[in-house]
Amino acid sequence: MDGMRRLALVLVVLVVAAFAVWGCRRQAVQESFKVALVTPGPVSDAGWNAAAYAGLKRIEKDLDAQTAHFEASSPAEFEESFRDFARRGFALVFGHGFELQDAAMAIGAEFPHTDFVITSGLATRPNVAGLVFRLEQAAYLAGVLAGKVSTSGVAGAVGGMEIPPVRLVFDGFRKGFLAARPDGKVKEVYLGNWEDVAAARQATLSLIDQGADVIIHNADAAGLGVFQACRERGVLAFGTNGDQSSVAPDVVLASAAMDIPEAMVRIAREVKAGRFTGTVHTFDLASGVVKLATNPTLAARVPKQAWDAVAAARKDIVSGRIELEHFGP
Repeated sequence: MDGMRRLALVLVVLVVAAFAVWGCRRQAVQESFKVALVTPGPVSDAGWNAAAYAGLKRIEKDLDAQTAHFEASSPAEFEESFRDFARRGFALVFGHGFELQDAAMAIGAEFPHTDFVITSGLATRPNVAGLVFRLEQAAYLAGVLAGKVSTSGVAGAVGGMEIPPVRLVFDGFRKGFLAARPDGKVKEVYLGNWEDVAAARQATLSLIDQGADVIIHNADAAGLGVFQACRERGVLAFGTNGDQSSVAPDVVLASAAMDIPEAMVRIAREVKAGRFTGTVHTFDLASGVVKLATNPTLAARVPKQAWDAVAAARKDIVSGRIELEHFGP
């Protein structure tokens, strides 16, 4: 009888110990979900990089993740930052920009247990995926609106680097502008970087001197110089990537925006649940992630027929009547 009691006691102890170990392991798995972000510029740009950082903080909050951020400025730094995060056991690393995809492919091959996601990236492997936003669709709507409010018939576009995603956004804007103003013109300038606010301001002033009275930018942190110049000369501006009306509410009429944080959280949930796949995830106007975000402060300056034209164009894009060249599959 004593032997049976001792055996029962041992079994109870073993069961309790097993549950304790399982609980510790479960807690360790939950605590070990680590997500990092590498950006090619400062997260204070109120646009592209700021949106990704907001996404990282949402992941931290919504998924109880440990997070880290690193600003890299060269291909060598892209690779080294990816490698460092992978060595430190990060489950997911976001590289925020087309220019980071080569580094992700190289480091992804070295660290198959870390998943890499590149915004505006097309290269894939089992642990490397891309996020593509059909921002050119929202830019088309911005172009239609710009064409309806322009008095000169000339628009300007200020870009950072001339890379495919930026070029296609400007192409979308141009097509929308010319749809609204067939006799209009759109003039583009590229800065060759994402940070030079002074150069962006000067480029914008030059475009205004050439007759542009509506300006769109896709220049990240340098875009603040575009808003400065527009404010000085009293012309309207269009933001990109995020809703930038709060950055310059007196000049930003609307923004070709995308909800980058929402897209990042969706991918992070897949990684945490073990459902990650190395593919290209595409978001468009129909998904609700991409949109034209308008500034209510300046809405009164826009005639109803302009808003009607924007609404009609959106309907045509979603239905497929208007097709735009796009980045990705």
